[in-house]
Amino acid sequence: MGAEMYTKMESFRALIGGILVALVWGTLWGVDAMGLPSCRFPAIYNFGDSNSDTGGISAAFLPISAPYGENFFHKPAGRDSDGRVLIDFIAEHLGLPYLSAYLDSIGTNYRHGANFATGGSTILRPNETIYQNGISPFFLDMQISQFDQFRARTRDLYIQAKSPSDRDKLPRPEDFPEALYTFDIGQNDLSVGFRQGYDQLRASLPDIANKLTSAVQHLYQEGGRTFWIHNTGPIGCLPIAVMYIRNPPPGMLDQYGCNKAQNEMAVEFNKQLKDAVMKLRGQLPGAAITYVDLYAAKYGLISDAKGQGFVDPLKICCGNRVNDYNVWCGQKALINGTEVYGSSCANPSAYISWDGVHYSQAANHWFANHILNGSLSDTSLPIAQSCHRPHRF
Repeated sequence: MGAEMYTKMESFRALIGGILVALVWGTLWGVDAMGLPSCRFPAIYNFGDSNSDTGGISAAFLPISAPYGENFFHKPAGRDSDGRVLIDFIAEHLGLPYLSAYLDSIGTNYRHGANFATGGSTILRPNETIYQNGISPFFLDMQISQFDQFRARTRDLYIQAKSPSDRDKLPRPEDFPEALYTFDIGQNDLSVGFRQGYDQLRASLPDIANKLTSAVQHLYQEGGRTFWIHNTGPIGCLPIAVMYIRNPPPGMLDQYGCNKAQNEMAVEFNKQLKDAVMKLRGQLPGAAITYVDLYAAKYGLISDAKGQGFVDPLKICCGNRVNDYNVWCGQKALINGTEVYGSSCANPSAYISWDGVHYSQAANHWFANHILNGSLSDTSLPIAQSCHRPHRF
């Protein structure tokens, strides 16, 4: 079955599932899903890659430069977008401040959570470096270790604080069990795998999925109870996936110009991740775990870009391509004796892709609007009610 057909079928099943779950909740509790009490999460702890990094990789290595961030923050803000990324919209939706990156020690506030995501992060331990292919050393196990250290050190500092003002920027120890734990990671494991070979990558998919669920298990053992897990997106629809393909053989691309083989691998990974999450629910009876079909949201926008008011999804807003040379967003290059700058387009909000690898703020906002209401979650519960456990689980 093609990746695009699978996606459309899964989206339909998710929507039907949401209706059924709402009916179950209504029967048991006399309210629909939207009538459930809000979870009132006091904090968010996020683990991920550049899709949700809010300054980690900029603090650890070279800062992300202009024109990144300028469409909302009016300056670079540690995000691989022209403005906000998906985790920013999650924080807004829950009435919480934007997350400070754990690795950023300057001007940070951790009262309402911390972001351990860094651009280029993988789930598995990487065998590449950031200087080779942009792969971060802060893979998922490392991010979990950083969380453990963060929790222990902030707890000690909170207890030792002599005045309320000393505690203002520290998380309350009692908030950790009530917090929302979010995951958006796995895309770079596929990218690394494509370079190493499809057969090897396919064989490693169970390990990648199990590593993510092992991280959830660890956080559960440390007291976490509510988990919001994004699957990985249609990586074959990123412009970089087809940018250097001049004459694609018949059948290589789907009807929207996406790399079919890469998308099919993403679909297979997502299937295995969903199975692993379902198994995990049986092992963690006190946990509320939501699996979110972000792939369906992203492919849904890409397949209807014009209808949703966007330009061709394979067009890039920021960057400059001159003949066979690609000048990346915010970079300069000397081409045929002329300096060329990878500048931003005039209207980033009309683009799905910001720089060929990452999504625009407008696209991220669209995704948020289509996942936070629960319509693409396997529980069909909105994120604000995701601490509740549907009866069927």
